[in-house]
Amino acid sequence: MKPILNHQLASPTRREALFGLGAGLGSVAFSSLLQGSTEAAVHHPARAKRCIFLMMEGGPSHIDTFDPKPELAKLHLRKFKRSGDMESAMSSGDRYYVKSPFDFVKAGKCGADISTEWEHLREMVDDMCFYRGCQVESVNHPTACYQVNTGNRFGGDPAVGSWVTYGLGTENENLPGFVVLPRTAYPQGGAGNWSNGFLPADFQGTPLRPQGSPILDLNPPKGITRDGQRKNLDLLAQLNRKHIEARPGRTELSARMSSYELAYRMQMEVPEILDIDGEKRSTLEAYGIGQAKTDGFGRKCLMARRLVEKGVRFVQAYAGNWDSHDYIQRAHGSLIRSVDKPIAALLKDLKQRGMLDDTLVVWCGEFGRTPDNGLRGGGESYGRDHNAKAMTIWFAGGGTRAGHTIGATDETGAEAVECVHHIRDVHVTLLHLLGLDDNKLTYYHAGRHKQLSQFGGSVITELVA
Repeated sequence: MKPILNHQLASPTRREALFGLGAGLGSVAFSSLLQGSTEAAVHHPARAKRCIFLMMEGGPSHIDTFDPKPELAKLHLRKFKRSGDMESAMSSGDRYYVKSPFDFVKAGKCGADISTEWEHLREMVDDMCFYRGCQVESVNHPTACYQVNTGNRFGGDPAVGSWVTYGLGTENENLPGFVVLPRTAYPQGGAGNWSNGFLPADFQGTPLRPQGSPILDLNPPKGITRDGQRKNLDLLAQLNRKHIEARPGRTELSARMSSYELAYRMQMEVPEILDIDGEKRSTLEAYGIGQAKTDGFGRKCLMARRLVEKGVRFVQAYAGNWDSHDYIQRAHGSLIRSVDKPIAALLKDLKQRGMLDDTLVVWCGEFGRTPDNGLRGGGESYGRDHNAKAMTIWFAGGGTRAGHTIGATDETGAEAVECVHHIRDVHVTLLHLLGLDDNKLTYYHAGRHKQLSQFGGSVITELVA
C-alpha cells in the first residue's frame, strides 16, 4: 500500500511544529510523505481496506424501506397537532399519520425486515447489518448532507473520504484516493460534500462526471505526444518549485503541481477503468446496465467496484432525489427500483471476487422521514416530512456484523430509542473499521487539532463483528 507521495507539506510555523508534529497521525503522515514509506499508517489492525459509500440524497424513509411500523396502519390519516419539536416549519400545525404503502417481508436466514419493493437486495440481507439508531442534528438538506459527509453541518470541513485518504493514502499512485460519482445535478451543498476542507488540497474528492467525458481534458490535445507532455510538465514543475521556495506556507501551488502529475498518470489508467465493454454480458445485465431504469446507478456501482479493485481507497456514489413529501408510493417505489438491482449486484460481485470481507459498503441518506405529513387528501398523495431523530443506515462487509439488525425506533418510527448514536459515532466506527482512531487522526488547523468527529466520539461496538 502506498501513501500519497506527491503532496508537499507547507513549512510549519513554530507553534505548529511544536503542537502539530508531536501528536496524532499528522506527524505520521508527515514522516511518511517525506520518507516515501510504502506502509499505510494505521492505528490498529484494520477490518477494511477500502470503502464504498452509497449516498441516497434527499432523505430515504426508513419506515418504507427497512423499518416497518404496523402501528401506523391503525393510525393512518389520524389528525393531530405538532408544536414544531422536529425543528422544521413544515412539521408544525395539523399533521396526519401515514402508513407505509409497501408490504414488508422477513428475508434471509437472519429474518431481516425489508420492503417488498427491494426485489433483489432481499437476497443479500444475510451479508448486511442494519442500524436503526442513528440521529443527526438538522432537518435541512444542505446542512444535513454536510454533517453526514463531513461531520460539520455548516460545511467547510474535510469529507469522510478526505480523512480516510489523509490517513491511509492510496493503493494506486495513478488514481485519486477519493473518487465521487455524483448525479448530473450535484447534491445540496454542492462540491462541499467532498471537499478537502482545511486538509491539503490534494485530499479532496475527484468527481467523475455522469455525462460526457468523465474528467474534462482527460486526453491530451491532438498533436501533443506523451514525451512532449512530459517535457512540458517538467519545465512547469521547475518554474513552480522556484515560485514555491519564495512563498513558504502556501499549499495551493504544490497541490496543483501534484494534480498535474496525477492527471498525467491518470491519462494512462482511467480510460481503461471507465471502459466497461470488457465486462461479461452477464455482469452488465446483473448491474442493470442497458436497462432504462437501472442503467445510471448500475454504471456507478460497477464503476465503484472497478475503482476499488484498482486501489482507490474511498468511492462515494450518489442517488436521489429521495425527498418524498407527497406521492411516496410512486416516488420511493421508483427510486428503490432504480438502485435495488445495482446495489445487490455490487454486493454479490464483491463477494464473488473475495473483496467483500475487506471492503466496507455503507448505505445512507442525510436523515430519515417522519411517520406523518401535513398534506391532506389521502389516497396516493401523501408522503413524509424530514426527520433527524430516526434513520436507517446499513453496512455490508468490512468487519461489520452480517445478518444483524442493531437498534430500534419507537412504534411509529418517529425517534430512535435503542442503541441511539449521533452520526459522529458512525464516522468514528467507519474509521475504526479502516484501522484509524478518530482521536489520533488529527490535523492542526486554526490553533487546535481537528478531527472528523469534531470533538470525539465512540465506536458503536454493536456494529462490529
